Amino acid sequence: MQAIILAAGEGSRMRPLTAKRPKVMLPVAGKPFLEHIIHRAHQAGVESFVIVVGYGQSTVRSHFGDGSLLGVRIDYAVQEKQLGTGHALMAAKALAKDCFLMLNGDVLPDVGTLQEVIDSEENVVTAIKVEDPKRYGVFLQENGYFKSVVEKSAHPPSHLANAGIYSLQRSIFDALAKAPLSERGEYELTDGLNLLAEKEKIRVVELKSWLEIGRPWDILEANEILLRDFEPRILGEVEPGATLKGKVSVGQNTLIMAGAYIEGPVIIGEDCKIGPNCYIRPATCVGNNVRIGNAVEIKNSAIMDATKIGHLSYLGDSVIGPGCNFGAGTICSNLRHDKAKIKSYIKGQRIDSDRRKLGAIMGDDVKTGIHTTIYPGTVIETGFRGLPAAVLKGLVTVHEGQEK
Repeated sequence: MQAIILAAGEGSRMRPLTAKRPKVMLPVAGKPFLEHIIHRAHQAGVESFVIVVGYGQSTVRSHFGDGSLLGVRIDYAVQEKQLGTGHALMAAKALAKDCFLMLNGDVLPDVGTLQEVIDSEENVVTAIKVEDPKRYGVFLQENGYFKSVVEKSAHPPSHLANAGIYSLQRSIFDALAKAPLSERGEYELTDGLNLLAEKEKIRVVELKSWLEIGRPWDILEANEILLRDFEPRILGEVEPGATLKGKVSVGQNTLIMAGAYIEGPVIIGEDCKIGPNCYIRPATCVGNNVRIGNAVEIKNSAIMDATKIGHLSYLGDSVIGPGCNFGAGTICSNLRHDKAKIKSYIKGQRIDSDRRKLGAIMGDDVKTGIHTTIYPGTVIETGFRGLPAAVLKGLVTVHEGQEK
């Protein structure tokens, strides 16, 4: 079986985290999200992959190469302009086999579902029931078969969301060639499915669960889920007096200093220096070359490569990009006094995160001054430079150098 993975988009709703990398390469539980997808598809029996790349394609190619390190074969198709999911699949037409698995690069399928989809001799789409279907394309079905899909409607006719996992035959390319330009100015895969359904049957497989990365804070939930099953390894040095409790992984050349207390599940990458006397709480993922200083507390957060969390700082329920530096005493709060759900920002628009606890979403190369206070749900743009004793809240931009 061959799998085609759509990985060409930037993921603009994930900004500022995607300012310098595609969404599929954001780290989740110690690996790029795309690597988790490939691994699960391989477990389900897929040996050959076509990755459709575009935005930030060099990052994808340099990490995965020809796939030999993962025990698979990887070829690449290029979508020069990101003109929709249908347009992306068409970019892989020359490499596609007669029947293939197609996966969106922001959805992590479970192995059992993949095997069920692969074993089907029909065209298959997958769906999942969601509470808020306005965010998704939704399916209409009859007796377990696809009738049509309605994209991101203000009044969705169904709660059965498109789960982004398909088994398709080459006839989909003929349908896509006839698909019109959508209202969003894109060629949508779902329009091709609507046309295909006029001639061929498409079975609907309903998922019981899924894992989607569509908003920055989804990384936190993904970490929690994926950290349940990882196998911890201690490859670095743990000094006497440091405590590792539960499942904790420590990468090569990483030093865990005396007085550090780490409660798993936690993954810490390579070439890090942790402590002394810090507290790292469950569901935290730390990248490579990270420094976590004295008397720092970190809870349920994702910290990417080469970031430094200065002494006497607190970081809760946050996603921190690479190369950031926290001035000593930076406090990143994650809970409102009234304990209401926290609002944050996507593409400049203030929205409800649907989380009671959420700290900061911080882009690459952000530097805070000493004694900085960061409000819950704050989004800080890549390259921001803060002043001592600053209070950051809302959408913090580089150009203004202050909260907006």
